[in-house]
Order: sequence, then C-alpha cells, then structure tokens
Amino acid sequence: MFDVYCREFKLVTHDVGIMLFFIFLPFVYPIIYSLIYNPELVKEVPLVIVDHDRTPLSRELVRKIDACDQAHVIGYAADLNEARHAVNSHKAYGILEIPEGFARKNGRMETANAVLYGEMSLLLRYKGFLIATTNVMQDFSTELMTAKIDDIAPLAETVMSGDPLPIDNVSMGNIRSGFDSFIMPGVLILILQQCIILAVGMAGGARHEGARLTGYDPVNSAPSVLLTMIAQTLCYITILIVPVIFMLHFVPLIFRFPMAGNTLEIFAFILPLVLASFGVGFTFQALVTERESVFVLWVVTSLIFLLLSGLIWPLYDMWPAWRALADICPSTWGVEGYIKMNANGASLSQVGIPYRNLWILTAVWWVAGYCARRWVVRPATSARTGNRQAV
Repeated sequence: MFDVYCREFKLVTHDVGIMLFFIFLPFVYPIIYSLIYNPELVKEVPLVIVDHDRTPLSRELVRKIDACDQAHVIGYAADLNEARHAVNSHKAYGILEIPEGFARKNGRMETANAVLYGEMSLLLRYKGFLIATTNVMQDFSTELMTAKIDDIAPLAETVMSGDPLPIDNVSMGNIRSGFDSFIMPGVLILILQQCIILAVGMAGGARHEGARLTGYDPVNSAPSVLLTMIAQTLCYITILIVPVIFMLHFVPLIFRFPMAGNTLEIFAFILPLVLASFGVGFTFQALVTERESVFVLWVVTSLIFLLLSGLIWPLYDMWPAWRALADICPSTWGVEGYIKMNANGASLSQVGIPYRNLWILTAVWWVAGYCARRWVVRPATSARTGNRQAV
C-alpha cells in the first residue's frame, strides 16, 4: 500500500491535468460561481406602467410600488405596445398594467385586478417585481378595508387598525432570500463530486498510455486490487484535504452563506460522500481508455446531476426512473444532508437517512469499482503493455 501510495502521489503531482481537477476546480470554480450570482438580490429594477384608469387610486398604487426597494418606476406608457418596446430595448424589465375601472371596482368592494408582465431573462428580477407588487397589494387592501369599515362604523377604527392578517415571511436557512445562498451550497457538493470523478477518471486514462508520456508504468505490480484502490484513495484524500476545507468551509464564510451547522459533523457527513465518489471514479475507469475521454464522457453530466440533486426539480415530482437514477448518485444525498446541516443547523443524527444512504452507496460503488478494476482495467492495461513490449 505504501508503494502504491508513493507511486500514485508522484503520478498525480507531476500530472498537470489531474492537478487541475484536484486544485483548480475546488479553489476556482466555487469563487467563479459565487461571483456570478453576487449580489444575491436585485434592487431598483426598471418598471414601466400602463395606466388605463388614470385615477388618484391608481397613481397611489404606482407611488407605493415605486417606493419599494425591488422596483423603480421609470415612467408611463400610452399602451401595452409602447411598454413592450421599452422592455425589448432593455429600458425596463417589467410592465404593470392597471385596467380601466380599477378605482371604481375598489369603491364597490369588488375584486380589482392589475396585470404584471415580467421579462424572464433573469428570474431574480421577476421575483423582485412579484414581492413588491404582492406586498403593495396586500397593504393596499388593508387600507381600503379599514377605510370602508370606518365609513360604516366610525368607532371601529379605534378597535381595529393596521393589517388584520399580517404576514411575516422568514426563509429558514436563507434569511436574505438570496439566490446565491439558495443554490451554491448544493453546487459546492456537485463540484466536489465532479472533481473527484474527473481526476480519478483521468488517472485511469493515464494508465492506458505509455510510460514515456505519463511517467507511470501502467502495469500494477501490487497483487491486491482492493489494497491498490485503498492506497490510491488515501493519496487522493491527502491532496484533497486543503481544497475540501476551503470549498466547504471558507467559501461560505467569504460569501456569507448560511453556516449554522457544526463544522466537524459536516466533515464527518462529507466523508462517505467523498468515498462514494471515489468508487464512482474507479468504476468509471472501465470506460476511460484515454485521458481526454473524461471530458467527452463525464463533463456533460454536470447539468444532469444538478437536475437530479433536487435543487431545481423536486425529487418527489420526478418520474420513478429519474428518481432511481438520483438515488444512486452520491451528490443527491450529499446535497440534501449538507444543506440541512450547513444552512438549517441540523445535527448528524438528524440527517441519518442521507448519511446512511451515502455509506450504502460507498459499499455499492466500491464493489462495482473493484469489479471494473479487477476484470476490465487491469487486463486491458496488461494487454496494452504486452503489445508494446512485443513491438
């Protein structure tokens, strides 16, 4: 095991491609992705108004929306076509259309509707418009209801004032309701899984190439496949310790992501995720015959793993086949447990199901990796070496 450890360490540290996955991905990718979604909230997004009612009530509605942090009214448009022209020219990113009879319906205590159109190139803008209009409409309804009650019973105002049904929305684990704090904790787990599988896959591809190119003899002299896998895993973990600590602890600290969990328990939870990812990488080596194959065969799966993680598509709403595929992915359970621990402060015992499933996946993928290395990778590398020696 020590011989394999030293040989693998020499291979990895002298291979720029493998070190790219072990160093560049954990250190650079989280920073790049976090900066893309920073700042997390958008404010003063331009909004154009189409007011067909032209009443003091409609102007009061527009004034209150303009007072919100999320929206900034840049002016009025004569009709919807003119407002669409402003959106198409990127002078505004939303349209609020107030229909004729808005004030009259409010005076009759009837339902009065206003239509919001959002330009969907960035969902954060639409979210800001939706929050602003919803809060203003709720506040507007409260004021109208209080005024109507005061007209009917003047003394009722002394009994009831303000919002009769106040709503205080606090997003647990993401108090600022920011997009970066929502998606990046899960993306960090996906980056960790991808960098491990890509690095192990590229190391497997290097074994199929000549020693003259890689400085590595593809024929493994160690008799035990399992001990070889363990030694290589220990070597990779040695290199990954600092990048993983930086990615899972210091990146949330730098960008002020939610950090409510216990650090030691979080890394204890991450351990089976890392081991399961190594098992996937060893299994993946059966398909990699060249170093460049990892880019063709694996990089394209990044979006698939993001989809299967449950971040953008709820797991309970997936088709059974997709859900079964998600269950065998270490990142699916890793994302679920890491978010619960890091963002919501759950303990290791409270994420028992994901933690147990990660250990099960570790055993399953290591068995699959052993079979791939024992009956696919080792015979293939021995055959290639034998052919070279014969030539």
